Amino acid sequence: MQTKKPRIVIIGAGMAGITAANKLYTCAGSKDLLEISIVEGGTRIGGRINTSEFGGDRIEMGATWIHGIKGSPIHKIAQEINSLDSEQPWECMDGFPDEPITVVEGGYELNQSLVQPVSNLFKQLMDFAQGKPVEEVNCLKLAAKSCGPGGNLSVGYFLRQGLDAYLNSSTKNQDDEHKVFDNWTQKSLEEAIFAMHENTQRTYTSAGDLHNLDYNAESEYRMFPGEEITIAKGYLSVVDSLASVLPAGTIQLGKKVTKIEWQPDDGHLPITGENGHGNQLLQPVKLHFLDGTTMSADHVIITVSLGVLKQGIRQEAGMFNPPLPNFKSEAITKLGYGVVNKLFLQLKDQVNRNGTKFPSLQLVFHQSDSKQRHPTIPWWIRRTASLCPIYGKSSVLLSWFAGEEALELETLNDQDILDGVSTTISNFLGDSSIHLRSNCNGNANSAESSSETCLKFGKILKTRWGSDPLFLGSYSYVAVGSSGDDLDSLAEPLPTKNGKSGDSNASPPLQILFAGEATHRTHYSTTHGAYFSGLREANRLLEHYKI
Repeated sequence: MQTKKPRIVIIGAGMAGITAANKLYTCAGSKDLLEISIVEGGTRIGGRINTSEFGGDRIEMGATWIHGIKGSPIHKIAQEINSLDSEQPWECMDGFPDEPITVVEGGYELNQSLVQPVSNLFKQLMDFAQGKPVEEVNCLKLAAKSCGPGGNLSVGYFLRQGLDAYLNSSTKNQDDEHKVFDNWTQKSLEEAIFAMHENTQRTYTSAGDLHNLDYNAESEYRMFPGEEITIAKGYLSVVDSLASVLPAGTIQLGKKVTKIEWQPDDGHLPITGENGHGNQLLQPVKLHFLDGTTMSADHVIITVSLGVLKQGIRQEAGMFNPPLPNFKSEAITKLGYGVVNKLFLQLKDQVNRNGTKFPSLQLVFHQSDSKQRHPTIPWWIRRTASLCPIYGKSSVLLSWFAGEEALELETLNDQDILDGVSTTISNFLGDSSIHLRSNCNGNANSAESSSETCLKFGKILKTRWGSDPLFLGSYSYVAVGSSGDDLDSLAEPLPTKNGKSGDSNASPPLQILFAGEATHRTHYSTTHGAYFSGLREANRLLEHYKI
């Protein structure tokens, strides 16, 4: 008589799914104790990790950074597989720009004496919100007092309270309406610099509006200490390494799940399936695929994005049959999930008199209530915080977009994007050509007085995470009205109650398990979170089977 092997099906071949499969196979599958399969709706593995090439450089369409290398499992794997060195240039190979040039709408470069106080203020406010030690200054005390403990408070509200306290500080020059230069007062300039940093924070968190980002949960988020780096041979090399131990055929591509049938706590009879050898088994979960096929399993680990889960519980038919319990669907509904896209632009025919490359630019735009906004700059670029080469000498430029602007970017054709970027650069740095400042005399002066570079764009490349049906966005955040408890609820396996051994009406345990970055309380939105969640669910099953 053949002994039944538990069948485990993992939905999604991203970091969480591949990590779970790697752990299960290494500990049990290689000993023929478990039957392991991964079903992936797309045509590749990696999920929201997607290394590519553009303009001769290696780039990341999705996950880009290792957020802290000390104690990072991703960094350790990358070290072990020698992925941290490459002969081919790669994105952010020289880290963050040391001295970006800050330019304002209308064509003025700002001296750091104007930029740094507001930049320091923003950093202190974010450090305070994240529970990091900061120097006690008046605006922090006032901002914190205005928020107070508890309640549905947002990071956006806290930041604005801090900015208002700063602008009203008695230690600051009170002549805020004094014009620094044409169309810019001291106050409007400081507000716009602050907004630039807010827009960068939007891309860090995926919250299209920081007023939707929960303040109280911000201090729970964790990064690893140490340097933040990119992976020379690409983030996908880590996923490929984890997947390399799996036998051929473990991963099935092009298998998009449309429905998941499972057995809740009400004692319904389990589904009949096959184990691949013709033996009829009682397997409680049945997967239906877009191609019309089905698959039964004892356990399913769901690693799809929070965006896909949100759509799955909103659909009239629903992804789950029966529907998920209320605590689970409420967590999915309340948690935030946003869109962040990257725009790569390749420079061509670049001629520069003094050898200066395109600089790392910080872009400061007039705010929405200003009558000084240039009418030809498109709305979708106005909340872009930077335009930078992907490394010092690269001819590939990169801008980040979040929220509505990121979604709009996905709908635009290449020419519309090129026209919008060119118009913006012309406004910021001169008509029809770029003017690069070779030195600064200590004041904010028009950028038109220095060395000249002709600028022409070749091709462009953009990501489309929002409209991709396999992801429907980029990564999760704790929204106002939700909390870290919702991340924990999302991670809880189903059914929540299991019958006693020998009970014919017992609901089989651990039918549906949940992994992915949105299920990790302190490392959500990161590849680390996805990795840890995959290990967590694999270990849950190994412990269940005492392996």
